[in-house]
Amino acid sequence: MSKEQLIHIIENGESQTVEFKTSFSDEAIISLVAFSNAKGGAVYVGVADNGEVKGVSLGKETVAQWINDIKNKTAPVIIADAEIIEVEEKTVVELSIAEYPIKPVAFKGRYYKRTNNANQLLTTTEVVNLHLQSLNTSWDAYPDGIHSLDDISLDKVQNAIEIQKSNNLTIGESPLLFLLKNDLIREEKPVNAAFLMFKNKNSTDTTIELGRFKNPITILDTSRTQTDIIAQVNQVLDFVKKHINVEIIITGEPQNKQKWQYPLEAIREIVLNMIIHRDYRATSDSVVKIFDNKIEFYNPGKLPEEITVEDLLLGNYKSTPRNRKIADFFKNMGWIEKYGSGISRIRNYFKEYGLPEPKFELISEGFQVTVFGWKQETHQETHQETHRETHQEIADKVLEILSLMDKNKQYTTKELMDLLELNDIVNFRVLYRTPAIQGGYISMIYPDNPKHRNQKYFLTEKGLQIKTVIEK
Repeated sequence: MSKEQLIHIIENGESQTVEFKTSFSDEAIISLVAFSNAKGGAVYVGVADNGEVKGVSLGKETVAQWINDIKNKTAPVIIADAEIIEVEEKTVVELSIAEYPIKPVAFKGRYYKRTNNANQLLTTTEVVNLHLQSLNTSWDAYPDGIHSLDDISLDKVQNAIEIQKSNNLTIGESPLLFLLKNDLIREEKPVNAAFLMFKNKNSTDTTIELGRFKNPITILDTSRTQTDIIAQVNQVLDFVKKHINVEIIITGEPQNKQKWQYPLEAIREIVLNMIIHRDYRATSDSVVKIFDNKIEFYNPGKLPEEITVEDLLLGNYKSTPRNRKIADFFKNMGWIEKYGSGISRIRNYFKEYGLPEPKFELISEGFQVTVFGWKQETHQETHQETHRETHQEIADKVLEILSLMDKNKQYTTKELMDLLELNDIVNFRVLYRTPAIQGGYISMIYPDNPKHRNQKYFLTEKGLQIKTVIEK
């Protein structure tokens, strides 16, 4: 390196690949380790942080001792290249290191990586991820050290095979041979992906907490799923559909139309992304919170270091699934399309639905997507009658009575109680009849005289519409 080249480097300052040190010490070795775990780089000994050239005094064996010290304090051993440069009548030593092929490299048992112009101490999870990335593999492809093949349901494997067959894949193997052929069994143990997809018992490894909230502190309904991740897709979707609004559009055609509060294709895409890209080694759970006009989907696991939220929105990134085995399997089932297209599809679904842009953000050690829906309304439109009802706002008891009543029949109180198999008239009045009448779902033939001796009840047009929906 020439004096001019060194001056140019010093003028540009410290960076992803450049570090200045006034003297050689363990801090210089830490920087070299951090460089080796990133893109490589160089430490310039004899230069202050502000770029002032201080110079160093060298003995006959000084540089050789430094290199030997680096070897003794790193594992696997790294060997730095050294070059002595004279500038401003002072001596500067460049210690450079290339990116190490099989990461990570440690300094005295601790792992560092260069991020921008700083050395970052890695967590255990980051150390594992760095190692797996350097091997071009992922955690879910490794044998499960805790569970055995006895923890796998071959019936669930067969069900997954049938789904893949319906996606035009030819599969003739038995479930066990299928697992072997697809490298889902290694060293006579299921790999992590196999256990998560086909486990025969519920476990905390896959916990997803589900909640319907009136506000951040008022919970209206909760549920939890801890089954295999393939079954969880529909379980989460069913909970969401249970607690969001649906618009029933009466058009005069034989088949009524439904419009959900959110585009269900987008919700499904978000749920799939949650399950496929979750960090299953994290101690926190995935969480879905449903509010009146928004849903929050939180998932443990940060974005890859080289990808920002802005990159996601611009599509300026290369998709690197956290769980490659799981992603490949879901793709073979036809449940996801090409990697890296999910975010753009979600945004397009909401745009076409006329709804606000979803919010994507990093929160703590995870990633959260927040979607916003339309508000419930009831209105009349020219040439068509539109009626919107929210399932959760109609009490289960009312839905029950509507489902049992015939649209062409009138019922006495006793007949309705018999249909519902009730003996307590107070419960019938409080939980069934009064809410149904107040909601406009049933009516009396003598509305001006509720206690008429010949009083009977019948389904209103509004009640018929809801009955049609719940029977589909």
